[in-house]
Amino acid sequence: MSDKPLPGDKVKIVTPDGVVEGVWMERPELLSSDFITLKLSSGYNMGVDRKRILSMDVVSRHVPTSPPRRESIKTSNKLPTVAVLSTGGTISSRVDYQTGGVSAAVTAEDLVAAVPEISEHANLSAKAVMNVMSEDMTPKKWVQMADAVVDALSDSDGVIVTHGTDTMHFSTAALSFLLSGLGKPVVFTGSQRSSDRGSSDSFLNLFCSAVFAGGPIAGVSLVMHENMTDGACLAHRGVNVRKMHTSRRDAFQSINDAPLARITIDGKIHVLNGKHKVRDNSLPDVKGGFEEKVGLLKVYPGMPADAIDYFVDKGYRGIVIEGTALGHVPTNSENNIIPGIERAVESGMLLAMTTQCLYGRVHPHVYSNLRKLSSMGVVYCENMLSEVAYVKLMWVLSQVGDVKAASNMLVSPVAGEITARTEP
Repeated sequence: MSDKPLPGDKVKIVTPDGVVEGVWMERPELLSSDFITLKLSSGYNMGVDRKRILSMDVVSRHVPTSPPRRESIKTSNKLPTVAVLSTGGTISSRVDYQTGGVSAAVTAEDLVAAVPEISEHANLSAKAVMNVMSEDMTPKKWVQMADAVVDALSDSDGVIVTHGTDTMHFSTAALSFLLSGLGKPVVFTGSQRSSDRGSSDSFLNLFCSAVFAGGPIAGVSLVMHENMTDGACLAHRGVNVRKMHTSRRDAFQSINDAPLARITIDGKIHVLNGKHKVRDNSLPDVKGGFEEKVGLLKVYPGMPADAIDYFVDKGYRGIVIEGTALGHVPTNSENNIIPGIERAVESGMLLAMTTQCLYGRVHPHVYSNLRKLSSMGVVYCENMLSEVAYVKLMWVLSQVGDVKAASNMLVSPVAGEITARTEP
């Protein structure tokens, strides 16, 4: 091999299968060091086994280019000011097509350059709060995020939080409970597909979020594509939304509730749900934190009878049990978990019941087994989503030690997580 190639260099490689030319790419963290990656002229990437390389020559060296110079953003006192807080995820990144490297793109100038239509609807500011993969989000980071939102709201009309999509609905629930007295919009958004793909959803999601963050509906919401086209986004209440598909652009759907609004590409907000808080511009406080000794347990056929004992032995303070249908658990078989529930209740643990059906609600009085669980002290959480009940139970137990008081607080609606009527 001749000169050692560096990321961005164009190289020619000879293998027993033939000759290939391409741009030497930075090695992805998960790719074995036994392979190299080339970006071909077609735009596709190709992996090459180092052991099969007969010769490799550098055709041309990569000449670094300066980042494009962004013009200063023109602001208007007739437009709302929206702060964009980046926490990580696909939507907050940009690709260097010459080296394959990925870097954060979180300046207001970058965002407006990517979606220039935003400047017609809002004045943007931008700040990186953290850089966390969605699956690595933690309760402590939820509190950090809430503190950053409160700071940003002091001099802005609304906030956009960019976030990885995998656990975004956990974070919207967390901030829905943490931000007490919120009178402005706090909008979470993300991207299912990276901005270097023609099918990326990041641009419309960001545009619609900026429009909604400057609009009349207060509270924590999540804004993403309405469907697979680029015509509109939907705003979902932060405690009644869930990711329902791994990769579709319209992965997020409202559950047991109607979406708050539809935001169209002409910058219009069409209200769909009259049950919302109207903006009054009051500034929130961060109320409470999260007790991390809380578990989420899914009921399934054949589950071990001692499944709950683990949480008792580890000193947990609460468990959300995701039961079947109306809130059932194994009770009349060798997998009976009732003794474990009794032990947990006697230890002072708060046990809450939700349903894995998603739609509908649990009910403690329809069948005798349900009445038995309720009489033992298991708290039935109406139509609250399991993930939301999990987050709320952590939030409640961070503030209340008494189990009865905590139980009452858990089933008292705070941000619309329990509704009197379930949407069909």
